[in-house]
Amino acid sequence: MAGSTTSSTKTPWHLWVVGIISVLWNSVGVMDFVMTEMRNAAYLSKVTPRQLEYFYGFPSWVIAAWGLAVFSGLLGSLFLLFRKRLAGSVFVVSLAGMVLTDVYNFVLTNGLEIMGEGKAALIFPAIIFVIGMLLWLYSRAMGARGVLR
Repeated sequence: MAGSTTSSTKTPWHLWVVGIISVLWNSVGVMDFVMTEMRNAAYLSKVTPRQLEYFYGFPSWVIAAWGLAVFSGLLGSLFLLFRKRLAGSVFVVSLAGMVLTDVYNFVLTNGLEIMGEGKAALIFPAIIFVIGMLLWLYSRAMGARGVLR
C-alpha cells in the first residue's frame, strides 16, 4: 500500500520463542514480588523467620526498585511480543531496578548472610541480571534489524 508506514520486516520465529519465555520468566518475578508484599503465608512458608523479618524491613525505595524491576521486565517482554521498539528502554529500567535492589541486598545490608548458603546466594541474582541483560541486548538487536517498530 502506498504511503504505508508499517514495517515490512518479517518477524523471526525466535522473537516469539524469546518473547513467550521472557513473559513467563518475568511473570514469576512479578508473582514473587506480589506474594511477598501481600505477605502470603503459603507462598512464604519455606522462608525462615529471619528472612521474613529482612523482607518485611525493606525501605520503601527498595520495594519501589524491586517492583520497578519486575513489572518493567514483564512490560518489556510484552513490548517485545508486540514488536514495540520501546522494549529495549523498558528493559533498561528493569536492569536499573535490579541494580538498586542488589546494591541494597548485597552492599548496604547483610542480605547475603541472611539468605544463607554463602556465595551461592549470589548465583540466582546473577542469573536474573544476566537474563535481563540478554533480553535488553536481544531487543536492541531486533530494533536494529527493523523487527521492532
